[in-house]
Amino acid sequence: MPMPRRLLRWVMPLMISLAPWSAHAQEDSSAEGLRAQYKTMTPALASNPFHRKLVLQSEEGSGKLSGNIYAVVDHPYADVASAFKLPATWCGVLMLHLNTKYCGVQGSGASPTLNVAVGRKFDQPVADASQVNFVYSLKAATADYLDVNLNAASGPMSTRDYRIVLEATPIDASTTFIHLGYSYGYGAAAKIAMQVYLGTIGSDKVGFTVTGKNGKGEPDYIGGVRGVVERNTMRYYLAIDAYLDAPSPQQQDQRTAAWFDATEQYALQLHEMPKDDYVAMKRSEYRRLIAKQ
Repeated sequence: MPMPRRLLRWVMPLMISLAPWSAHAQEDSSAEGLRAQYKTMTPALASNPFHRKLVLQSEEGSGKLSGNIYAVVDHPYADVASAFKLPATWCGVLMLHLNTKYCGVQGSGASPTLNVAVGRKFDQPVADASQVNFVYSLKAATADYLDVNLNAASGPMSTRDYRIVLEATPIDASTTFIHLGYSYGYGAAAKIAMQVYLGTIGSDKVGFTVTGKNGKGEPDYIGGVRGVVERNTMRYYLAIDAYLDAPSPQQQDQRTAAWFDATEQYALQLHEMPKDDYVAMKRSEYRRLIAKQ
């Protein structure tokens, strides 16, 4: 039986907007392990189709989706670490995504929670959005290594075991190597919802991995759930980059515009709406967020 369209509209924004970044942290979760990864990836970071120092990976497993992004950001490690060891910074990043309607930090101490509302690609009441609660954990914050985890036990439908990872280590005085990761598991209901999306409104969406060439000699890009993973991996990386360039509350409009402009560099994969519509939507959502604080 086909999934009702209203149910598809309810569940897909969450699955798509959170659909994965990286699966797992480094097997050796340390500054040494991350620097070793940087050395291994140096050629790919220097030469790739993204026109920036970035490597994007994705993977589909049995009942699990995951993605990885490794990148060099042009910011000192101290700035990256001081920003992303704060839970509130993550809300600043998550709010840039088209589907994030609200993000607030609840609690304090070692394990505060990020209450995230995810909805559709227009200005939508928070009450009509879906809720995912991420438990924040600062695993390491030393002079040369940052390791932050966000975990959510469950999401809508049969999604579960959400995990976001950010690792960072300095390259030199002005640049930092980061690993951004996300994964989640899913059951039958979520699989059906994704299949319906990919067969209807998401059927023409593609990712970044080139799988071959078409009859015109142009690149064929990966689609399906791997395409979903790759699009959102890039969206969240660009959100981190935009936040680092404009981190203060007074730079909110600058940050919003910069994120949109960056996504338009990859319009084939990431374009969804005109810039004026996006900026107006985010201004409304930020006003609502401030009013709730």
